[in-house]
Amino acid sequence: MRIITISREFGSGGREIGKRLAGQLGVDYYDKEIITAIAGKKGLDEDYVSDILEHHGWQNVPLTFCRSLTTVTVVRSVKADLLVEQTRVIESIAKAGKDCVIVGRNADELLRVHHPFNVFVCADMESKIRRCMERAEKNENLSR
Repeated sequence: MRIITISREFGSGGREIGKRLAGQLGVDYYDKEIITAIAGKKGLDEDYVSDILEHHGWQNVPLTFCRSLTTVTVVRSVKADLLVEQTRVIESIAKAGKDCVIVGRNADELLRVHHPFNVFVCADMESKIRRCMERAEKNENLSR
């Protein structure tokens, strides 16, 4: 079994590289599929799961709620629960014993005992901005 993990900077194109690599090698590809699996197991909306896992906890805290920060504990509890489930999903992918490419989700660290081959994708700022602008424009055209 060969596992390739791809870590990346935001906007660097790591997701696209992972898809192409998996296609060229003829192996399974995992990225948003992990979010889908977590959402399915927890009975939650995929966008909600993605938002909780991909953003820092403070962005999910309604600071105007009764002028209190008491909801911080609840948000942290939900995030911790989702992180545990994410770990389970990623470990189950590795235990399946199939060659695969996994993008993000700290898979390189979570699967350290499986000795994955890790690739870190980075890009200069101009390229990252251009890629993000193109992606935003593409998404805007799709929503019309």
